[in-house]
Amino acid sequence: MSVTEKLTARLPINRGTTKPVVAVVKLHGVITPTPSPLAARGTININTIEQALTKAFDHDRLRAVALAINSPGGAPTQSALVAERIRELADRKKVRVIAFCEDVVASGGYWLACAADEIYAHSSSLVGSIGVVTAGFGLNGLLERFGVERRVYTAGAHKVRLDPFQREKDDDVEWLKGLQSQLHGQFVSWVKARRGDRLADHDDLFTGEVWTGAKAKELGLVDDVGSLRAVLAERYPEAEISVAEPKRPLLARLGIGGAAQSLLTAVEHRALWSRYGL
Repeated sequence: MSVTEKLTARLPINRGTTKPVVAVVKLHGVITPTPSPLAARGTININTIEQALTKAFDHDRLRAVALAINSPGGAPTQSALVAERIRELADRKKVRVIAFCEDVVASGGYWLACAADEIYAHSSSLVGSIGVVTAGFGLNGLLERFGVERRVYTAGAHKVRLDPFQREKDDDVEWLKGLQSQLHGQFVSWVKARRGDRLADHDDLFTGEVWTGAKAKELGLVDDVGSLRAVLAERYPEAEISVAEPKRPLLARLGIGGAAQSLLTAVEHRALWSRYGL
């Protein structure tokens, strides 16, 4: 073989393969509109995932799209936007979507999983947490300790709510609970619409509880227990696997960003994972 032939043989040229394709999209990390350069596990939002989703659904010989999900959740709006985008592409291409739960698929992570036609989980995966949570700190005592007075000027009686530097007000808490109730209702409606009569009649299904993959199967939150590699090998033995993974921004890959804000965001993300022992 000549030098030219050897070099040509190494080029990634499409040689007329007719193998079907199964695209795998990795959805790993906290779901947030503000990714952090210090977030070791990555982040998910509609902007960071768009390129990977488009690439996954753009194959000519596409048989299915697999979602490899590992997420403790996060922002509800970003969860909904990504899930809706997945459904939009799946309906347009008329292709089946299969979700695979890894360590944890909870809260917004499960919202994403419900965008699939089928959901698989490992027996030890943590699945569920269909609820809404808001957390913060009250720092008004800290300011008083150092003799600092906070001054806020607004036009509009409810312009400032739940200011961490002011004492908590009962009507602000009630307002927040009202928002949480609305978001929880949207989450429940989405799960019911996507899972339908596969869901078991269980009192704790929508209380924010988390279950193992094995129990989630009993409750109808997932369709079966299995791993991505094993299920795809059995169902699509002749398929070529193509992995599409979101790319982190250049500054994030270099670890460059607002240090204080990035550190705070990283701590918040770490706290989300730690709820599930990860």
